[in-house]
Amino acid sequence: MSAAEIDDFILVQKVGRVGCHVDGVTYVVPVIFAWGIDGFYVYTTEGQKVSMMRRNSSVCFEIDEYLSDGSWRSVIVQGVYEELHDDDALNAKRILTERLFSPSDAARETGDRGEGRVPVAFRIRPQGVTGRKVDRRA
Repeated sequence: MSAAEIDDFILVQKVGRVGCHVDGVTYVVPVIFAWGIDGFYVYTTEGQKVSMMRRNSSVCFEIDEYLSDGSWRSVIVQGVYEELHDDDALNAKRILTERLFSPSDAARETGDRGEGRVPVAFRIRPQGVTGRKVDRRA
């Protein structure tokens, strides 16, 4: 995929998978994300992925799409985990809300659904991006 195709693809996707690795254990988990000018923004809660990324900030991020005709697109990002705090964390939450929800949905999006767990905002700063696709519609 060209750089423009990759960017167009990422802008319309909402779910990606972050992969992290610590002490011989690899963990891959889906997250809801928004693509910003300087990386992928995620707002989540503390758990295994955050604990692992705090220990090893080198991560992989994968976004894919599979269609019923057998066509597919996939983007792989090698990047660096960066935990966000204070105004940066609020900015991440704002970016996610603006990109993922319609204005009426965003107005209703007021509560934290983390069930009492500590919220964590982070950004993945890309260091390398590749994309592949197979189009069976042609």
